[in-house]
Amino acid sequence: MAKEELITMEGEINEILPDGRFGVTLDNEHRLICYTAGKMRRYRIRSVVGDRVHVELTPYDLTKGRIVFRERTLGQGPAGARKRGYRR
Repeated sequence: MAKEELITMEGEINEILPDGRFGVTLDNEHRLICYTAGKMRRYRIRSVVGDRVHVELTPYDLTKGRIVFRERTLGQGPAGARKRGYRR
């Protein structure tokens, strides 16, 4: 038997919660508690309040989700222009 299909929706981060969780309001004004996906943690993609994100939901619990993509916003520099400290 196959897994249930995930529901993908778009929303905006409006609150940062403890333990790497975020409060996200979807475009249809539904509020979720979300965590970041493993690949986002692995590649250190940071999310802040006001970011537009794509969220995956399971049909079994529509109050929790996983942030799988953060959309680029205007005003952010290119990806290679990040600040690094000295590293041996």
